[in-house]
Amino acid sequence: MSISEKFFPLAELRDVLAAERAKQRRIALANGGFDLLHVGHVRYLREAKRLADILVVALNSDASLAALKGPERPIIGAEGRVMMISALSFVDYVTLFEEPTVDRVLQTLRPDLHCKGSDYSAETVPERETVLGYGGRIAIVGGDKVRSTSSIIAQIGSLEDEGA
Repeated sequence: MSISEKFFPLAELRDVLAAERAKQRRIALANGGFDLLHVGHVRYLREAKRLADILVVALNSDASLAALKGPERPIIGAEGRVMMISALSFVDYVTLFEEPTVDRVLQTLRPDLHCKGSDYSAETVPERETVLGYGGRIAIVGGDKVRSTSSIIAQIGSLEDEGA
């Protein structure tokens, strides 16, 4: 049984998106760890979907999330994160990636738009050169960053320290 009907390994997703392109559908890609799904994530992904017909979400694998955020992460493993992101009605497809950046996914899928959250600018997106190199566009979406998984984890930790 599949984790989700929306989940595809990268090579398979490339073929799925070729069929979407043949129907003249505009494709956006958003990426992240999404370790604890929160309102900021929902805003980011919902706004990314508003810019395209198809929204693909590339999730950091457990190993890449641990490398980026530390050995205590992820809190929720890849299978659970795929299930949570897939449950969002405005997400069309989900894939996983192992690397610290999503460059390989972008090169493989070549989405029309690469959407990043407001903690970036179009100039500071790590994959900027990759996106511009194949003729894609960068979009900053989601509004002001009001939450982060790391700050939520810290807040929960402080509650535990207080005996709450």
